[in-house]
Amino acid sequence: MEKERPDNIVFSDEQGYNASLLPYATNVGAPLIKIDDLVSWKSRGISNVNKEFENKFNELKMQYQNLIEEFEWNELVYSSRFSFEPVIGEVYHLYRGEDGINFLSLISPNEWNKEHIGTFKLNSDKKWVVLHKNDIIF
Repeated sequence: MEKERPDNIVFSDEQGYNASLLPYATNVGAPLIKIDDLVSWKSRGISNVNKEFENKFNELKMQYQNLIEEFEWNELVYSSRFSFEPVIGEVYHLYRGEDGINFLSLISPNEWNKEHIGTFKLNSDKKWVVLHKNDIIF
């Protein structure tokens, strides 16, 4: 038959009276152990993290779109016709000829009446930097 123990005594069948071994207070006068409501904390944390992820995603998406646009402009300029070796740092203008073929020139758009596509500068990485562009569809 099992002995009755008072309710306020900590007893375990494996360890016996083990109140001094527990990581929390066990006597009647000990502070109340209260479980915090973590739902609001979690929802605020989830909301903040989701906003951060969304901002980072939008930033990466914008960088990707800029990279694609930069690639398309460089492809357009490099595939155009020119009979000179472009100099780094110089400004060049891309035009569409009457035959429909694009060509690169040093002549600015206000000096003649040709269909101007854009103005570019060649940087030290041999990449064409767009200085001015007219609306065209690739």
